[in-house]
Amino acid sequence: LHARIRFLSMMVISLSQLLEESFQRAWDYLERTGELGDAGATSRRLSDTIEVMIRRGQRNRLALSNRAIAAYQRYQTSGAAASNRGTRSSA
Repeated sequence: LHARIRFLSMMVISLSQLLEESFQRAWDYLERTGELGDAGATSRRLSDTIEVMIRRGQRNRLALSNRAIAAYQRYQTSGAAASNRGTRSSA
């Protein structure tokens, strides 16, 4: 019983560590694929997305990072589309 409790306590990770590891995984992916935009905006978007999901009970690092990446990509696509519309209308 004591060994099982010790094992389970080793598996527990802090929520801040969960956020940090999920964020780092998402950041590394975006950096490797060349999708990393403005560092400040990217950082805020990824951490905000991951933080909301953690508050909703998600604890799977891979799910957190993948959903943060997808949210960031949607944001980038919609932002690029809006900026292209603005450029075209002023031409």
